[in-house]
Amino acid sequence: MTSLRSSRSWPRRLPTPGPIFDVDSKRARLDQLQREASAPGLWDDPDAAKALLSQIARIEDDVKTYESLTAQLEDLQTLDELAESEGDQAAFDEVREGLGTLRKKVDDLEVRTLLGGEHDEGDAVVSLHSGAGGTESQDWTEMLLRMYVRWAERCGYEVELIDRQEGEEAGLKSATFLLKGRFAYGKMRAEHGVHRLVRISPFDSNKRRHTSFAGIDVVPLLDEADADFEIPESDLRIDVYRSSGPGGQSVNTTDSAVRITHLPTNLVVTSQNERSQLQNRAVCMRVLKARLAELMRQEHAQKLEELRGERKGIDFGSQIRSYVLDDRRVKDVRTGVETSNTEAVLDGDIDQFIRAFLEWRRAGATA
Repeated sequence: MTSLRSSRSWPRRLPTPGPIFDVDSKRARLDQLQREASAPGLWDDPDAAKALLSQIARIEDDVKTYESLTAQLEDLQTLDELAESEGDQAAFDEVREGLGTLRKKVDDLEVRTLLGGEHDEGDAVVSLHSGAGGTESQDWTEMLLRMYVRWAERCGYEVELIDRQEGEEAGLKSATFLLKGRFAYGKMRAEHGVHRLVRISPFDSNKRRHTSFAGIDVVPLLDEADADFEIPESDLRIDVYRSSGPGGQSVNTTDSAVRITHLPTNLVVTSQNERSQLQNRAVCMRVLKARLAELMRQEHAQKLEELRGERKGIDFGSQIRSYVLDDRRVKDVRTGVETSNTEAVLDGDIDQFIRAFLEWRRAGATA
């Protein structure tokens, strides 16, 4: 029986490149910040205090994650040695399974080294819009929403759906949700763009092949400090209406849903999932500020591709990824990454595409 330690999958040590794995530096920085946090008068400047505590929490998370993975690796090494000495196949199998789980965790940690943008560690506003393809595209938009919700669950992220517009026959015309969790924006920005679906249509009695499109828009959700700017009331048109669910059914019995139009830019933001009009208005204003801030950043052409990517029509020739279900193929146009496991992808297994995009983007930036 051969020890797993000699197999190609056995990681003799955790990866070390990149700032995430510079543990000694992080520990030293953490000690310094904790001394600053214990100084009298910390809360004389609440914004600075919150920023300091947030930085401490992030570094603590990095250090604890690394230490946890190191401990798991050491436990597996001990179990592997025991299994080898006793010829215990069940223990070998346990080590192999543990290595697979550990490898996924290490991969996720490595992804953090690719995320260093201004807003990468923050939350995101994600909007989905059906494109060319009618009912097919509206059904595809709902499939994508499910895919992202399942992916978020895998990542431990919170999804707060703030608006969904039902399709005429099936699916969704559009949907918007807040994605909350560390590195939510940095990872989700990889999905920004047009997604193309090719399949035998379930809506076509002749079982013909159909192509449909949906667009994904991702912007960072600003924190209170970044969103500390006023929008003149004269620039806003605020409409209230009754929230509705699938099939037009009423969700609330009062006009609690809010739609805000920013007149100078014609940006429209809607929220209908909160219980009161005031709550929906607050959500709308936060999302609107995030989108306006994005427009301001886009005034600098060099940042356009970095933060949003080039705007294209939601139709042929504009996709970033194609999902061909009858051929069992999902391929990212930008990176060339491809898989035949379409079911897993649509069930939220998209990390391989996200990592490949981040590596592709970094390679382009350093070329």
